[in-house]
Amino acid sequence: MTTKTSAIEVAGLRKSYGDHEVIAGVDLTVPEGTVYALLGPNGAGKTTVVRILSTLLPADAGEARVAGYNVRREADQVRASIGVTGQFSAVDELLTGRENLRLMADLGHLDRRRAKTVVEQLLERFDLVDAADRRAAAYSGGMKRRLDLAMTLVAGPRMIFLDEPTTGLDPRSRRDLWGIVRELVAGGVTVFLTTQYLEEADQLADRIGVLDGGRLVAEGTAAELKRLVPGGHIELQVADSERVAELARRLPEAIPNAETLTVTLPHDGSLTALRRLLDGIDDDGAVTGLAVHTPDLDDVFLALTGHPTTDEHPQGVPA
Repeated sequence: MTTKTSAIEVAGLRKSYGDHEVIAGVDLTVPEGTVYALLGPNGAGKTTVVRILSTLLPADAGEARVAGYNVRREADQVRASIGVTGQFSAVDELLTGRENLRLMADLGHLDRRRAKTVVEQLLERFDLVDAADRRAAAYSGGMKRRLDLAMTLVAGPRMIFLDEPTTGLDPRSRRDLWGIVRELVAGGVTVFLTTQYLEEADQLADRIGVLDGGRLVAEGTAAELKRLVPGGHIELQVADSERVAELARRLPEAIPNAETLTVTLPHDGSLTALRRLLDGIDDDGAVTGLAVHTPDLDDVFLALTGHPTTDEHPQGVPA
């Protein structure tokens, strides 16, 4: 656990509440300047992992380092290095947007000149200039979430935890927030994201961990995870039924369909397999079209956990 380019390093992390083991030996590494998405249903342990890594909750066992610091022994240094946006907004609705940001600047001990500059920059960056002097109680859900994230960034952290940041947002607000996350990462910020939205993980994450029952049951890029699930295939559209039969004889494992004029072949999603198939097809007009079908993250999650991401978590047990 000494890799210099790792923003987060976790080994053997465990946490229980009574007889219920919420985190059951999690190991993971997050490189700097990337997005790591922890995917799982309610009750999987996602929020517990975030609370431990952000020093809000002690682990029962295991080691964790964030921004190079041990979360147990160097908690103050960890807190000074990170920003956290939780599931529920930390916005004070009695204050204006500007006042909320100034409050965070005061808490971060920014001098007056620096605080003013940072607040104005964040208001502009998060498209809140026109609403800056209105009470946050009048903001829409998407505006409150943008303000919440802006407040997280006042102190300029290089490591940000986003715990289900788009829950309850409409599709447009969700995509706006995705754009902000991409900008942050392009600027070198590391983002640790928990989510129930499969599309969100697919869109944003460099790597995805699937958490189920407190265990990391799979980890990899979206493409790598999709290749774990059978069902990927290539469908060739063929000119006529005679060509369908001909291709079926030539191509191993081909499944012909003379009625739809298609030939279907299993495909593992790799470029090598696709190139091999194309090399074996003559450019004589027999094949008029090609479509690659791969499992999506819904298929992956159901295959790995046996249940959808919206399962309810046990009462009284943190997610």
